[in-house]
Amino acid sequence: MGVFDIFKRKTRQNNEAAAVEEPVERPKIYSGMRVEVTTFNDFLLFVGKIQELRGSTAQLFLYSETPLSSDSKPFHARIRGYNDHEKKAIYMEGVISPQPHHIWHVEDLIIESVVDDRAFFRLDMDIDATLTTYEGHEEEAFPCKLINISIGGACVASNHPYGKGDRFLLKVKLLEDRPPSVLYCRILRITEKEKNPDDEDTYKYEYGCKFVELPDTDQGQIAQNIFAAQSKRRKFTR
Repeated sequence: MGVFDIFKRKTRQNNEAAAVEEPVERPKIYSGMRVEVTTFNDFLLFVGKIQELRGSTAQLFLYSETPLSSDSKPFHARIRGYNDHEKKAIYMEGVISPQPHHIWHVEDLIIESVVDDRAFFRLDMDIDATLTTYEGHEEEAFPCKLINISIGGACVASNHPYGKGDRFLLKVKLLEDRPPSVLYCRILRITEKEKNPDDEDTYKYEYGCKFVELPDTDQGQIAQNIFAAQSKRRKFTR
Protein backbone atom coordinates (compact mmCIF):
# COMPACT_ATOMS: atom_id res chain seq x y z
CA MET A 1 0.00 0.00 0.00
CA GLY A 2 1.40 3.35 -1.00
CA VAL A 3 1.84 6.39 1.20
CA PHE A 4 -0.96 8.22 -0.60
CA ASP A 5 -3.35 5.29 -0.05
CA ILE A 6 -2.60 5.32 3.67
CA PHE A 7 -3.12 9.10 3.76
CA LYS A 8 -6.48 8.82 1.95
CA ARG A 9 -7.66 6.01 4.24
CA LYS A 10 -6.82 8.01 7.40
CA THR A 11 -8.52 11.09 6.00
CA ARG A 12 -11.66 9.06 5.27
CA GLN A 13 -11.63 7.55 8.77
CA ASN A 14 -11.21 11.00 10.35
CA ASN A 15 -14.11 12.38 8.30
CA GLU A 16 -16.33 9.46 9.26
CA ALA A 17 -15.47 9.94 12.93
CA ALA A 18 -16.23 13.65 12.70
CA ALA A 19 -19.57 12.86 11.08
CA VAL A 20 -20.69 10.91 14.13
CA GLU A 21 -22.63 13.44 16.21
CA GLU A 22 -22.29 13.50 19.94
CA PRO A 23 -25.60 12.72 21.65
CA VAL A 24 -27.35 15.89 22.79
CA GLU A 25 -28.23 15.77 26.47
CA ARG A 26 -31.82 16.84 27.09
CA PRO A 27 -32.53 19.43 29.79
CA LYS A 28 -33.26 17.74 33.09
CA ILE A 29 -35.81 18.20 35.83
CA TYR A 30 -34.35 18.89 39.26
CA SER A 31 -35.29 19.52 42.87
CA GLY A 32 -36.26 23.16 43.29
CA MET A 33 -37.82 23.43 39.81
CA ARG A 34 -41.09 25.37 39.81
CA VAL A 35 -43.91 23.51 38.09
CA GLU A 36 -47.54 23.98 37.13
CA VAL A 37 -49.90 21.03 37.43
CA THR A 38 -52.83 21.06 35.02
CA THR A 39 -55.51 18.78 33.67
CA PHE A 40 -55.10 17.46 30.13
CA ASN A 41 -57.43 20.22 28.88
CA ASP A 42 -55.14 22.89 30.37
CA PHE A 43 -57.04 23.81 33.52
CA LEU A 44 -54.52 24.98 36.13
CA LEU A 45 -54.78 22.87 39.30
CA PHE A 46 -51.91 24.29 41.33
CA VAL A 47 -48.42 25.74 41.21
CA GLY A 48 -45.67 24.04 43.16
CA LYS A 49 -42.01 23.18 43.45
CA ILE A 50 -40.37 19.80 42.87
CA GLN A 51 -38.53 18.44 45.90
CA GLU A 52 -37.07 15.07 46.89
CA LEU A 53 -36.75 13.97 43.27
CA ARG A 54 -35.78 10.30 43.12
CA GLY A 55 -35.98 8.70 39.70
CA SER A 56 -39.63 8.77 38.64
CA THR A 57 -40.99 9.95 42.01
CA ALA A 58 -40.99 13.35 43.73
CA GLN A 59 -42.84 15.59 46.16
CA LEU A 60 -44.63 18.72 44.95
CA PHE A 61 -44.78 21.56 47.50
CA LEU A 62 -47.72 23.83 46.74
CA TYR A 63 -47.34 27.58 46.13
CA SER A 64 -51.00 28.25 45.45
CA GLU A 65 -54.54 27.33 46.27
CA THR A 66 -56.06 24.26 44.63
CA PRO A 67 -59.60 23.03 43.98
CA LEU A 68 -58.44 19.50 44.74
CA SER A 69 -59.58 17.86 47.95
CA SER A 70 -57.08 16.56 50.47
CA ASP A 71 -58.74 13.14 50.19
CA SER A 72 -58.56 13.01 46.37
CA LYS A 73 -57.67 9.67 44.88
CA PRO A 74 -54.49 9.40 42.77
CA PHE A 75 -54.98 10.59 39.20
CA HIS A 76 -53.02 11.25 36.03
CA ALA A 77 -52.02 14.91 35.48
CA ARG A 78 -49.85 17.04 33.24
CA ILE A 79 -46.87 18.77 34.86
CA ARG A 80 -45.10 21.65 33.18
CA GLY A 81 -41.71 22.81 34.44
CA TYR A 82 -39.08 25.25 33.26
CA ASN A 83 -35.34 24.60 33.28
CA ASP A 84 -33.88 28.00 34.17
CA HIS A 85 -30.37 26.94 33.13
CA GLU A 86 -31.27 25.70 29.65
CA LYS A 87 -34.21 28.09 29.16
CA LYS A 88 -36.46 25.24 28.07
CA ALA A 89 -40.01 24.28 29.02
CA ILE A 90 -40.33 20.64 30.05
CA TYR A 91 -43.68 18.91 29.66
CA MET A 92 -44.20 15.91 31.93
CA GLU A 93 -46.90 13.50 33.05
CA GLY A 94 -47.34 11.70 36.33
CA VAL A 95 -49.78 10.22 38.82
CA ILE A 96 -50.34 12.64 41.70
CA SER A 97 -51.89 12.09 45.13
CA PRO A 98 -52.34 14.37 48.17
CA GLN A 99 -50.13 14.27 51.26
CA PRO A 100 -50.34 16.25 54.52
CA HIS A 101 -49.07 19.85 54.83
CA HIS A 102 -49.85 21.06 51.27
CA ILE A 103 -47.69 18.44 49.61
CA TRP A 104 -48.59 16.24 46.65
CA HIS A 105 -46.74 13.06 45.81
CA VAL A 106 -46.02 12.25 42.16
CA GLU A 107 -44.98 8.89 40.77
CA ASP A 108 -44.54 7.41 37.28
CA LEU A 109 -43.08 10.78 36.34
CA ILE A 110 -42.01 10.92 32.68
CA ILE A 111 -40.86 13.66 30.33
CA GLU A 112 -43.13 14.07 27.30
CA SER A 113 -41.23 16.79 25.47
CA VAL A 114 -38.73 19.63 25.82
CA VAL A 115 -39.54 22.76 23.84
CA ASP A 116 -38.66 26.42 23.39
CA ASP A 117 -41.70 27.79 25.14
CA ARG A 118 -42.58 30.48 27.62
CA ALA A 119 -41.69 29.78 31.19
CA PHE A 120 -45.15 29.75 32.73
CA PHE A 121 -48.82 29.01 32.18
CA ARG A 122 -50.56 32.19 31.01
CA LEU A 123 -54.12 33.17 31.74
CA ASP A 124 -55.81 35.35 29.11
CA MET A 125 -57.26 38.55 30.56
CA ASP A 126 -58.91 41.72 29.29
CA ILE A 127 -58.84 44.21 32.13
CA ASP A 128 -57.72 47.80 32.61
CA ALA A 129 -54.40 48.47 34.31
CA THR A 130 -51.81 51.23 34.74
CA LEU A 131 -48.14 51.54 33.76
CA THR A 132 -46.01 53.87 35.86
CA THR A 133 -42.54 55.05 34.84
CA TYR A 134 -40.04 57.26 36.63
CA GLU A 135 -37.88 59.92 35.02
CA GLY A 136 -35.63 61.28 37.72
CA HIS A 137 -38.06 62.32 40.43
CA GLU A 138 -40.97 62.57 38.01
CA GLU A 139 -43.67 59.91 38.01
CA GLU A 140 -45.89 59.29 34.98
CA ALA A 141 -48.82 56.88 34.83
CA PHE A 142 -50.39 55.64 31.59
CA PRO A 143 -53.49 53.52 31.04
CA CYS A 144 -53.04 50.08 29.53
CA LYS A 145 -54.85 46.79 29.03
CA LEU A 146 -53.68 43.55 30.61
CA ILE A 147 -53.80 40.91 27.82
CA ASN A 148 -52.51 37.92 29.80
CA ILE A 149 -50.56 37.16 32.94
CA SER A 150 -48.42 34.38 34.39
CA ILE A 151 -46.33 33.92 37.51
CA GLY A 152 -43.31 35.18 35.61
CA GLY A 153 -44.65 37.98 33.45
CA ALA A 154 -47.47 39.62 31.53
CA CYS A 155 -48.49 40.98 28.16
CA VAL A 156 -49.93 44.50 28.19
CA ALA A 157 -51.28 46.80 25.47
CA SER A 158 -50.57 50.53 25.56
CA ASN A 159 -50.37 53.62 23.38
CA HIS A 160 -47.26 54.84 25.19
CA PRO A 161 -44.00 54.03 23.35
CA TYR A 162 -41.36 52.06 25.27
CA GLY A 163 -38.12 50.38 24.24
CA LYS A 164 -36.89 46.85 24.76
CA GLY A 165 -35.37 46.61 28.23
CA ASP A 166 -37.38 49.54 29.63
CA ARG A 167 -38.86 49.03 33.07
CA PHE A 168 -42.09 50.15 34.69
CA LEU A 169 -44.54 49.31 37.45
CA LEU A 170 -47.67 47.46 36.40
CA LYS A 171 -50.62 48.09 38.70
CA VAL A 172 -53.60 45.82 38.13
CA LYS A 173 -56.54 44.50 40.09
CA LEU A 174 -57.02 40.91 39.01
CA LEU A 175 -60.06 40.36 41.23
CA GLU A 176 -62.58 42.83 42.61
CA ASP A 177 -62.46 41.36 46.09
CA ARG A 178 -58.65 41.44 46.34
CA PRO A 179 -56.18 44.32 46.57
CA PRO A 180 -54.37 45.38 43.38
CA SER A 181 -51.02 43.85 42.48
CA VAL A 182 -48.06 46.17 41.85
CA LEU A 183 -45.39 44.42 39.77
CA TYR A 184 -41.99 45.60 38.57
CA CYS A 185 -41.63 44.69 34.89
CA ARG A 186 -38.95 44.68 32.19
CA ILE A 187 -39.92 44.66 28.49
CA LEU A 188 -38.66 41.64 26.54
CA ARG A 189 -40.74 41.90 23.38
CA ILE A 190 -42.56 44.67 21.48
CA THR A 191 -45.29 44.19 18.87
CA GLU A 192 -46.64 47.21 16.99
CA LYS A 193 -50.34 46.88 16.21
CA GLU A 194 -52.64 48.49 13.68
CA LYS A 195 -54.52 51.11 15.70
CA ASN A 196 -58.08 52.00 14.72
CA PRO A 197 -58.41 55.79 15.16
CA ASP A 198 -62.16 55.43 15.60
CA ASP A 199 -61.85 52.90 18.40
CA GLU A 200 -60.61 54.20 21.74
CA ASP A 201 -60.21 50.66 23.07
CA THR A 202 -57.47 49.67 20.60
CA TYR A 203 -53.80 50.18 21.46
CA LYS A 204 -50.77 50.75 19.27
CA TYR A 205 -48.28 48.52 21.12
CA GLU A 206 -48.22 45.18 22.89
CA TYR A 207 -45.42 44.57 25.38
CA GLY A 208 -44.29 41.15 26.53
CA CYS A 209 -42.85 41.71 29.99
CA LYS A 210 -40.97 39.78 32.63
CA PHE A 211 -41.46 40.39 36.33
CA VAL A 212 -38.18 41.30 38.03
CA GLU A 213 -37.07 41.26 41.66
CA LEU A 214 -40.08 39.14 42.58
CA PRO A 215 -39.65 37.02 45.74
CA ASP A 216 -41.26 33.59 46.14
CA THR A 217 -43.94 34.99 48.44
CA ASP A 218 -45.12 37.42 45.74
CA GLN A 219 -44.98 34.69 43.12
CA GLY A 220 -47.20 32.59 45.34
CA GLN A 221 -49.65 35.48 45.69
CA ILE A 222 -49.78 35.98 41.93
CA ALA A 223 -50.34 32.24 41.48
CA GLN A 224 -53.27 32.37 43.90
CA ASN A 225 -54.79 35.35 42.08
CA ILE A 226 -54.39 33.66 38.70
CA PHE A 227 -55.94 30.48 40.04
CA ALA A 228 -58.86 32.38 41.61
CA ALA A 229 -59.49 34.37 38.40
CA GLN A 230 -59.42 31.16 36.34
CA SER A 231 -61.81 29.39 38.73
CA LYS A 232 -64.21 32.36 38.76
CA ARG A 233 -64.21 32.54 34.95
CA ARG A 234 -64.86 28.80 34.69
CA LYS A 235 -67.81 29.09 37.09
CA PHE A 236 -69.48 31.79 34.99
CA THR A 237 -68.93 29.99 31.68
CA ARG A 238 -70.44 26.66 32.70
